[in-house]
Amino acid sequence: MSWRGTTTVADRIFASLPYLLPLMDGLLIFSRPFFSQFPILSILVLPLQPLLVIYIMLNSSFFGFGSLILFLGLYFLVVRNERIAHFIRFNTMQAILIGIVLSLCSLILRYILAPVLSNAPFIMETLMTTIFLGVVAAFFYSVIQSLMGRYAEIPTISEAVYMQVR
Repeated sequence: MSWRGTTTVADRIFASLPYLLPLMDGLLIFSRPFFSQFPILSILVLPLQPLLVIYIMLNSSFFGFGSLILFLGLYFLVVRNERIAHFIRFNTMQAILIGIVLSLCSLILRYILAPVLSNAPFIMETLMTTIFLGVVAAFFYSVIQSLMGRYAEIPTISEAVYMQVR
């Protein structure tokens, strides 16, 4: 849906870039069981290796607050900046919210489900693989929609984004 005006090619490209952040989180946190099951598919991640290295360095810098600084920077410099096109701000906020959902999933898996399911690693691996595949699906859907100049409508997340981005 492109009801806030037309989008330029540059807007479409810039709107799709923030979705790399939740993809990086998904690769770093949830992809291990998937790639242990299908090691040949790890070839598909090779083009992202330089970005993964930069993202890991950013996460470990600033006393471990690199991700928080990146989140705050995107939020205040892009999402809250009225001079940037609504399309870019919407997609940036949606990528941020997907990253927050991934962080919550990671915390729930690590601190609540891992102790309970310590005798059933298959269930943990299945949950991690499901979350990873969901992140990959959301990434491709959102990037394709953004490159086509449409708003990527993800239930619940998009509604929350519309409330944040005016």
